[in-house]
Amino acid sequence: MASLINALPGAVAQGLIWGIMAIGVYLTYRILDVADLTVDGSLCTGGAVCIMLMLNGQNVWVAMFGALLAGMAAGLATGILHTFMGIPAILAGILTQLGLYSVNLKIMGKANQAINVDKYPLLVSLRFIKGVPFFKNTIFIVAIIIMVLILFLYWFFGTELGCSLRATGCNDKMARAQGINTDFARVLGLMISNGLVAFSGALLGQYQGFSDINMGRGAIVIGLAAVIIGEAIFGKVFHNFGFRLLGVALGSIVYYLVLQVVIWLGVDTDLLKLLSALVVAIFLATPTWKSRYFKKGFGNIKQIKRFLLLFSRLNGRAL
Repeated sequence: MASLINALPGAVAQGLIWGIMAIGVYLTYRILDVADLTVDGSLCTGGAVCIMLMLNGQNVWVAMFGALLAGMAAGLATGILHTFMGIPAILAGILTQLGLYSVNLKIMGKANQAINVDKYPLLVSLRFIKGVPFFKNTIFIVAIIIMVLILFLYWFFGTELGCSLRATGCNDKMARAQGINTDFARVLGLMISNGLVAFSGALLGQYQGFSDINMGRGAIVIGLAAVIIGEAIFGKVFHNFGFRLLGVALGSIVYYLVLQVVIWLGVDTDLLKLLSALVVAIFLATPTWKSRYFKKGFGNIKQIKRFLLLFSRLNGRAL
């Protein structure tokens, strides 16, 4: 039990970092209604750009801003493939993700690039979890970043441009009839989403002390898990758009806390991806199960009650 308690702060910190990525996934999956698989590549792109810029002497904030721009460029590529070239969104994301593998290798020069927290002024690190001042603690710093990010997104999606993105996701044809350039809205939404994913990758690269070519593999599953878990747990409580984004970030923390408990219970770590996929599948299937089985079940119960009531009246008795 002591080992589990000691591991929980690290799980919370990692959950917060992945929570930024989950917010990016939420923007495409829920707001734009687009299945974007670019994130598996853009997460690694953000980490690679950030680490390489810092290794070449750039400030941590400049490096993270460069990662943000690189992620937006990846989103732009997916958006152009989808809108200008007419490729379905899911295939456009796969093509961009595939191309980013080579791009990321070229950025790093090899499959893995490490950065030493003792030699470079990292913003977050695994070593900044315990025994450091609160203003340097990774959990505190990432929590502040998420709050600022949520406030910015809440403001942006309340503007005319942000509302056009939401309208495009809600009803593409109606938005186009209102004079909204839906292709531009989709491209912009993909750029914002992948920019956030790459920003998360920059923080993740610093946190773990290296950037790896495979660090983004399965990121879409983790992002979807955070979105679905956040909606399932906090959906009935958080109705405001800003609080929904907060719920997604909290869902990411819950996901990593559950993973930590699973590891503590001794489950084979090779099965974690499979467990993640099963969790996402179950949560995605829950609405269908409710409408298809449970409502019918309740309807059958009501019909039985009506039949019994009618039968009792015909026999002159009352239930």
